[in-house]
Amino acid sequence: MARLRPLYDKIVVKRMEEQEQKTPSGIIIPDTAKEKPQIGEVIAVGDGKLLSNGQIVSPKVKKGDRVVFNKYAGTEVELDGEKYLIMSEDEVLAVIE
Repeated sequence: MARLRPLYDKIVVKRMEEQEQKTPSGIIIPDTAKEKPQIGEVIAVGDGKLLSNGQIVSPKVKKGDRVVFNKYAGTEVELDGEKYLIMSEDEVLAVIE
């Protein structure tokens, strides 16, 4: 299995899977009509943000954190049949505790 190692302030996130949704009348909403979840688990974290003076600021999120991110955050990649998002740490809105 290949592994993703993000650089600098990038993180790799796997979206949380949503369960099948139904309307109150029992109609199943197809995947194509649903919005993708904006919650995911951090799979890998880069070394930190590189500042203009050469210093590296450590990331605030860590592997295993559940995070909320912007609707259009990151770049989706597929590796070994799994879909991941690679995004900047700045695109994370909150950590779920």
